Amino acid sequence: MAQLDGKVGLITGAASGIGAACARVLAREGTKLVLTDLDQEGGERVAAETGAVFIRHDVTDESGWPTVVATAENRFGGLHIIVANAGIGIMGPAIEMSLAHWRRQMAVNVDGVFLTVKYGIPLMRQSGGGSVVMMSSVAGLRGSANLACYSATKGAVRLFAKSLALECAQAGDKIRVNSVHPGIIDTPIWGKLPVGANAPLDPQSIAATLVPLGEAGTAEDIANGVLYLASDASRHVTGSELVIDGGITAGRITRFPGVQRDGQE
Repeated sequence: MAQLDGKVGLITGAASGIGAACARVLAREGTKLVLTDLDQEGGERVAAETGAVFIRHDVTDESGWPTVVATAENRFGGLHIIVANAGIGIMGPAIEMSLAHWRRQMAVNVDGVFLTVKYGIPLMRQSGGGSVVMMSSVAGLRGSANLACYSATKGAVRLFAKSLALECAQAGDKIRVNSVHPGIIDTPIWGKLPVGANAPLDPQSIAATLVPLGEAGTAEDIANGVLYLASDASRHVTGSELVIDGGITAGRITRFPGVQRDGQE
């Protein structure tokens, strides 16, 4: 039997990258899904692949949230899994960033997560409990030059998850809340973060230098971690951080030219 048979899930930012991978993995394990994103074409494509319902929705638009949650209840009878994945990143020195860009990142990455659980958790409680997974980042665990605003948003998500986990535990509602912290993951978002004219960042090149395991992770690596947190395998895990970063936050290693990883010439 699939790990999540009979469960109903909601995934934001599900049209591509990590969100789409989460949809595929959770659907494979039996979850009936409601997917949201601003990218209608991509969202409908993922929904068709996974047998899900897609709703075009901006997570910062509070007026649309009742419809999203009602869809889960009306189509599938409840809600047991929330993956608050929608997020954006805008690079640049903090003091050169416009207030509009600062506020937009805060709105999507923090307000969007808040609204996701504000409207989703009441239905989860009615459904007997479940698991909330908030997508943070290694940038939410440590600082990063030219990503100060992004780091601030992801750090906020990290502590919001912990505090909400305690509130749910105090309420005895059988809802667990955890955060996931990806490192350098090879997804389409890198093509949206150009450095100079026509020079998109290459996650594999960056990972070869910064990631101890020597390569970028995949969206499926993150989705498999989300599956663990969504399933009963993590029934005693709440308020925790699942770091999936190839060793970035563990520290640094030095690779010497001409020396293989096993130490042999």
